This record gives sequence, C-alpha cells and structure tokens, in this order.
Amino acid sequence: MYRSHTNGELRIENANQEVTLAGWVQKSRDKGFMVWVDLRDRYGITQLIFDEDRTAKEILDKAKTLGREFVIQVKGTVIEREAKNKNIPTGEIEVLVKELIILNEANLPPFTIEDETDGGEDIRMKYRYLDIRRNPVKNNLIFRSKVAQEVRNYLSNQDFIEVETPYLIKSTPEGARDFVVPSRMNQGEFYALPQSPQTFKQLLMVGGMDKYFQIVKCFRDEDLRADRQPEFTQIDCELAFVDQEDILNIFEGMTRHLLQKVNNITIGDFPRMTYEHAMKTYGNDKPDIRFGMEFGELNSVAQQKEFKVFNDAELVVGIAVPGAANYTRKEIDKLIEWVKRPQVGALGMVYVKCNEDGTFKSSVDKFYNQEDLAAWAKATGAKAGDLICVLSGPANKTRAQLSALRMELAERLGLRKPTEFAPLWVVDFPLLEWDEESERFHAMHHPFTSPKPEDMPLLDTDPGKVRANAYDLVLNGNEIGGGSIRIHDKETQALMFKHLGFTPEEAKEQFGFLMNAFEYGAPPHGGLAFGLDRLVAILGGQETIRDFIAFPKNNSGRDVMINAPAEVTAEVLSDLNINVTIPKA
Repeated sequence: MYRSHTNGELRIENANQEVTLAGWVQKSRDKGFMVWVDLRDRYGITQLIFDEDRTAKEILDKAKTLGREFVIQVKGTVIEREAKNKNIPTGEIEVLVKELIILNEANLPPFTIEDETDGGEDIRMKYRYLDIRRNPVKNNLIFRSKVAQEVRNYLSNQDFIEVETPYLIKSTPEGARDFVVPSRMNQGEFYALPQSPQTFKQLLMVGGMDKYFQIVKCFRDEDLRADRQPEFTQIDCELAFVDQEDILNIFEGMTRHLLQKVNNITIGDFPRMTYEHAMKTYGNDKPDIRFGMEFGELNSVAQQKEFKVFNDAELVVGIAVPGAANYTRKEIDKLIEWVKRPQVGALGMVYVKCNEDGTFKSSVDKFYNQEDLAAWAKATGAKAGDLICVLSGPANKTRAQLSALRMELAERLGLRKPTEFAPLWVVDFPLLEWDEESERFHAMHHPFTSPKPEDMPLLDTDPGKVRANAYDLVLNGNEIGGGSIRIHDKETQALMFKHLGFTPEEAKEQFGFLMNAFEYGAPPHGGLAFGLDRLVAILGGQETIRDFIAFPKNNSGRDVMINAPAEVTAEVLSDLNINVTIPKA
C-alpha cells in the first residue's frame, strides 16, 4: 500500500495516527537541524517534518537531498502544527516522518509548479503533463469531469440511452473540411472522421432507440481560435416523437440542472428570441443579455439632414453606453481607432454625450440640434450620463461592427461578469443562406433540418425566406448548443437536396443510406448537440476552451508535446498507395 491517506484529507482529528503518504515534492525548506517538505497529490498538500531530535539521521540526511517534483513515500505520525496555515485544509497538522522512500527522482521542471507559474503558454503546452499538476489546470479537469457526470446523471434519469457511433465514416460535402483517413485495405478510398454523428443518430431513431445521447469526439479541419479545436467534444442527443417545444423543455432542464449542481445557481425559464430580433437588436445570433446596450436604429431621426455620411448609409444605428459621458476626448478617440481596426472594419464613429443637465454634446453638432440629439437618445434608450456611439453603412456589416463594439465596451465596463449567467433560446433561423461565391444556397445548419411547416410553400418560390425548425441555446454571449427538428420523410429530404444544388444522383451517392432508411418507417425526430468544451469553460467562468482540455492543440493545430502532426515513413505511405515526396530533414 503506497498510501493510507491522500495529501488533502488529514485534519487535527487525525493527530497521533500512524499514516502512509505518497506524492510529489512541492518544495522543501532546510534549516540544517530541521527539514520541512510540502508533499502534493491531486487532493492537496500535507506538510512533512524531519528534525534531528525525532528523526533518524539517515532519514534526515535523505530528506535534505529531495528536489522539486521528486516522487516519494513516507510513513510517520500526524502531529499538531505549531505555526498553523489557515490557507490550506491540512494547515493544522503535519506528519513527523519516520520512514522515507524515494520512488523516483526528477529533473528540475522547466517552470514552477505553482498556481502563479513563471512558465509561458508555449513551454507549458510542451510539458503539459507538468502543467496538469498545477491547481488551475487540475481543477479545470476535475470541473470538466463533474459537468460530464452531471450530464450523464440528468440524461439517464430522462431515459436516454448512451450509444457509441463510428469514428470512421464517409466524407460529405456539407459543413467544414473533413479530416480524411486512407484505407489500406481499400486502395484509393478514404474514411472521414465525423464532424458530428448526425446521420447515425437519425438512423438510431429509425431503429427505435427513441432517446439517444453520447459524449463524443468530433473533428473539423478548420482554422483555430480560442474557442475552437480540430478535435472537440459534443454532448450529442436525439429524440423521436418530439416537437421543438419538447426538446427545448428537456435541454433547458438539463442546463438548469448543471447550473444548480455545478455552480449552485438557480435560474427560471429561459427567454426566447427569434433570429431576426437577435440580429436587429444585438447584431449577432448569440447575444449576451447580461447587460443592455440594445441597438437603436436612427435612420428616421438622423437622415435627411445635412450629414452626407448618414444620408448615404443603408443603416444608421447606435447604442447607449451606461455612464460613459465622462469619457475624455482621448478615450473616445481610442474607441474610434478600435472600431477602425481591420478586425472590425468601421470607417469611423459618431458620438453623443448625454450631459447630466439634460443637454447633449456630439461630434456632429454642426449638423444636428439638441432636439435631434434628444431623438437619438430616445431611440437608443440613453439616459443622462450615457454616451451614444453611432455607426453607419451597409446594414449587415454595420450591425456586426456595432455588435463587436458593444461586446468590447461591456468588457471594459466590467459588465460581462463570469459568475453571472444569462441563458436564452434563439429560434426561427433561416433554413438556407445564399453564398455569393458558389452562387447557390447552403444549409444554415445542415441539410437534414426541417423547414417550418407553414413556410414549406416558400421553398419553391422564395427559399431565402424559409425559416428552419431550428434552435440555438446561448449562454453569456456564446452558443453552447444547437439543433433542429429533422426531416423524416423522403420527399421533403429530396426537395431539400434539390435546393442545396444536389442532383438526384449526387444525393443518392452521398446520402442514399439515409433516404432508404426513411422508407422503412422513420418517426418524427429532432435533437440537439452541446459543445462540451465551451459549456464547461463558460460554467467555469472562462471562455477559452483550451484551459479545460487535458491535451489541447495550439493555434496551428499542433500538439507540441508529442510533436503531432508528423511525417510518416515512405513505407507507410506506400502501404496506403499514397505517392508523396517526403522532404529530407
């Protein structure tokens, strides 16, 4: 037995007990006649004490050789500490060591294994197994495990069945790029790694499984950012004999369950918002509603004056920034420079200060009088002490720019509190979106999403106006889940493929197995998938998913710890019948 207790469980009640502990040396302090060692495992830290009066000389001498991260085992007696440490649960006791075994020596780590480390991100990614020993990373992984366990508890109690679906599947043309895997036994043919188990979970509904879920790895070969990885984890769910209301209720319940069990927060019914309203009011389809700053459209009160910039714009729109009328000209100029950055792309910004005395001071006083500016304040909901920020230009582009500004200002003003949670459903998405480059419609979600029944006649006459029976769950300005009611009959699915530009032959080649399954009694069904990585990060008060993944990739999609992806030998490629010239080192 390597240990009788962990390093986080001993208390004053254990005084005088004989114990065996094991773990890593966090640090040691050598006073010559006495040595203290902090022994760490994932449960906590216990202080060990060796002294010349109560410890055998050979044991004391061995303790003096211990370096950081040595793996050791000790046996000794729990005693009360003289200088207590109230910052750790074991701070009232220490262990007087009688036996010491060095299980493994360790090189000096390339960074300190402390909560506040001196290691940069690159070096910590390279030595991720050391980074995991630090409390922030360790606690994130424990937190992730707790969330996943609560998901399983909730869904199992709702009679969902966990089913594994294949990882080696067929590549499809819709969605992001696939990772492809060559087949050695089927020369010249390739598997794809799944972007989601979409078709398989629909086939499970045809198979009568009724309620399915899976916590599953998915893969997309796309550009990376803070909240995106080439491999990610979904909570994937599908249900038969349900409508949209059933699904929203079940997964609203799951989200409330997680917030209660994991964050000890109680939330009532989630608000619902149409896609159209979200875009018009917040400029994006995943609005953060923890704060206001809703868009106020100003065309009717800002155009037809003398200001050509506004008169020529498709949209003039503004937000009221609470309490920001005291911004200096220098601070406002910095905001203007921020919106002119290439990442945002605005040409400029007009501002209005709403003074405490009820008057207004703007950057366009030459063109607008006090009555005009008062109308702007009314349209944006601005109060005395607020700053109105106004952008103009093409409607969709301007809304996106103002949305970026809104989020940036909320961050600066401390309005995006990580311990405050504001979920909502966004519904009634467009079924199709037009792609200028390919000059055809693409499915906004995927080609199996059902149109709203009342919009079906528009598929042939005005497909761009057809709404999808789809829904996204948004939490704190992040999409954490999304899904739809699926098409479950062959005729509607064929019509959908037609509008997506598939010939009947192409549709049969890609999705014939699903179309055939629909001929054998497919029930009405729908589902939803949560992004587990993103959900865990937000519940943990962060937005960077990499901090909650044990072995993440960097922004180039590389695992710098194991140096992947990597070249393979010519023999391996030959086996796969792949002709690639491997550059010499």
